[in-house]
Amino acid sequence: MNMYEQYCLPHLIHCACGLKVIQQQREKVVPLAKGRVLEVGMGSGLNIPYYDPKNIELVWGLEPSEGMRKKAQTNLEHAPFEVRWLDLPGEEIPLRNESVDTVLLTYTLCTIPNWQKALRHMRRVLKPDGQLIFCEHGAAPDEGVCRWQNRLTPLWKKIAGGCHLNRPIPRYLEEGGFAIQTMDSQYLDGPKFAAFNYWGTATPS
Repeated sequence: MNMYEQYCLPHLIHCACGLKVIQQQREKVVPLAKGRVLEVGMGSGLNIPYYDPKNIELVWGLEPSEGMRKKAQTNLEHAPFEVRWLDLPGEEIPLRNESVDTVLLTYTLCTIPNWQKALRHMRRVLKPDGQLIFCEHGAAPDEGVCRWQNRLTPLWKKIAGGCHLNRPIPRYLEEGGFAIQTMDSQYLDGPKFAAFNYWGTATPS
């Protein structure tokens, strides 16, 4: 890990993911989580204030970045439920089969290198009657915006911690073994190449 990834990137991601428009998205999906929750890509703990504590038994926070885990300490101190760190990448989930009630993905699937393997593990640990909750940015429906996303993604990945602007989130979820139950999508305020969002729920297929 270089100096940029260790010290600069966690601060930049925390600021970008803490923008008001992104927090409003978190507020739509995080309260749906219940039971034993696996939050993949917990980052600096920005979702913690939006959980409904009375519905939460435990949250496993999967986060490979030491810098992001350090950044999360303030939010963890105020968490009204137990949080257990899993300091591994999304492709390596060290939990038992069918041991999780909810998988939560917020602005994470864009960065996981081997998204196929990661989603297979999420499906493995999720109970048959469990739910995956997602809120992600990704490929826009407009051809012109998509072209810009494709052009910018190689550079964007280098400065934004591996983030892809152009991932087709619904298709990835379905190919990863999930059936989408509810989904909304729209452009949020901001540059269109980074502003198209998908959010909703899915179950193991």
